[in-house]
Amino acid sequence: MKNFTLLALVVSVTLLAPAPRAQKLSPDAAAPAALEDRRQALNALFHEYWEDNLKRDPEFASTIGDKRNNDKIDDDSVQAVNDKLAYEQKLLLRLAVIDSTGFTAEEKTSQELLLRSLEQDQEAAEFKEWEMPVNHLDGFYNGYPQLAAELSFDSVKDYDDWIARLHALPKAVAEITENMSIGIDDHRVPPKYLLEKALKQVKDLAAQKPEDSPLAAPLKKFPASFSAAEQQRIKDEMLNVIGKEVLPAYIRFARFLEASYIPAGRDKPGIGALPDGDRYYRFLVRRNTTTDLTPEQIHQIGIDEVARDEAQMLAIAQKLGFKDLASFRASLKSNPKLHPASGEALLAAYQGYVKPMQTRLPEFFGHLPQSPLEVTTVPDYLAPNAVPAYYEEGSPEANRPGRLTVNLYNAAGRNLYSVEAVAYHEGIPGHHIQLSLAKEQKSLPAFRRYGEYTAFVEGWALYAEHLAKDAGFYQDTYSDYGRLEADQWRAIRLVIDTGVHAQGWTRQQMVDYFHAHSNIDEPTIQTEVDRYIAWPGQALAYKIGQMKILELRERARKELGAKFDLRAFHDQVLGAGALPLDVLEQRIDGWIAAQKTGSGE
Repeated sequence: MKNFTLLALVVSVTLLAPAPRAQKLSPDAAAPAALEDRRQALNALFHEYWEDNLKRDPEFASTIGDKRNNDKIDDDSVQAVNDKLAYEQKLLLRLAVIDSTGFTAEEKTSQELLLRSLEQDQEAAEFKEWEMPVNHLDGFYNGYPQLAAELSFDSVKDYDDWIARLHALPKAVAEITENMSIGIDDHRVPPKYLLEKALKQVKDLAAQKPEDSPLAAPLKKFPASFSAAEQQRIKDEMLNVIGKEVLPAYIRFARFLEASYIPAGRDKPGIGALPDGDRYYRFLVRRNTTTDLTPEQIHQIGIDEVARDEAQMLAIAQKLGFKDLASFRASLKSNPKLHPASGEALLAAYQGYVKPMQTRLPEFFGHLPQSPLEVTTVPDYLAPNAVPAYYEEGSPEANRPGRLTVNLYNAAGRNLYSVEAVAYHEGIPGHHIQLSLAKEQKSLPAFRRYGEYTAFVEGWALYAEHLAKDAGFYQDTYSDYGRLEADQWRAIRLVIDTGVHAQGWTRQQMVDYFHAHSNIDEPTIQTEVDRYIAWPGQALAYKIGQMKILELRERARKELGAKFDLRAFHDQVLGAGALPLDVLEQRIDGWIAAQKTGSGE
């Protein structure tokens, strides 16, 4: 047993009680500080917090165009974990004593959100998440190849910075390996079978020639201003560090996985198998949904929503001449028109839905983002374990557009009737609109513009699928069925995520429930089930968030009647960045009240 005493254990105990909130001073107390002084102190803390985040996470900073630490990488050491927790605890106490009297509503919201975030970090420390930094979806081994594709390479310094990061990567690998070794001692290890998937990815990346590695992607295109000699120097140095330092580090990590980590992996898929797994899962449910719903309540909500969607799907099946869903679903699998003939055909299908939606966006939003959207494909090394499609955030500062990224792996095994809903979810009016608008809210502190509450972000994207139906899209009956299946898919998540992590389900039970209640293609079912196991609680956020936004829209429509403006409602939902669902509800209730009295915008 290794002897590591972590500050995380201390702060998690000292902050079990609610952190202090800013209080008005009583008439008998000393006079409160002047409003402008308190406002400056608040904004100074926001700035300090953001700058600290950028310094601790230089890779993220680079992705948003901040290159001050462009040659540095994350510090993954135990000491760094301790230092961050200690810093945030002190910041929390400093922030909590700032009197909010006289602040604007947005200033009060920003103060409250940062307090919540800091408190949650302290609570999370109890569960030692740093001891499990790798699974088949997450880890330095696939994170750095993806990072290479996100960064801008416009100057010689950009290339030299990347080379410096590659030199530093083996040390980070050693730190991460040490953290995982501590996790073995603490019996905090992911499921064995997921780690075997990660091992294959690591081995595949380690076996590549340096010039074929995604880490060498910057070499594919140099700025025209670079001399031939400079290009050759950069190429030689980058390939040398990849071949002699980074790939050997990958090989060492693969050996660690194979010899030590995978044998220690847990056999049960659910996180309840960890020593404090039940408490940890309840925490993850709260963090991901931003609600106080229990796993038991969410499980039942899922069952009810699955049944509701199923009834509508049956109506479509009967309309098309089938007596039941089973026979209709069987026909879908054998209908060649509903499956792409090639990866190119699948990509074209996504592009074909994005373009018409683009022209209709002004009907639904008063404010649209400036950032463009492009449709691209998942890298080959990620594709076998990736979801059907996902969104990659853009950055105007880094001259990077938002990307709807499509998985062409096993294209013939996928279907076309689900593409329309996914295009709206991952592209527009889903993730691209919400995340891009959030970054453009320059009046908000930076930590809010880049903050992501999963229930809000994913809830909005699932709401976007529903919005498209309200707007008259899904003209193809099969695509409309695909929309319902996509909605039911998110309801299924409520059932099987809570099933495996709170009720002890096996992986096969998860797969069986998917088969019993959907016609989702087999590659997607397999990757989705593994995803829920790897990311406990994350998949709950979609349906819970969507239901809250729909609830608020219906409330606004009923209370405002003829005054209800869908564009204005959407602008309110998206106009303050991502929010916890309770804070969003307060915001919309305030907007409804203002519209009633005529005091709103």
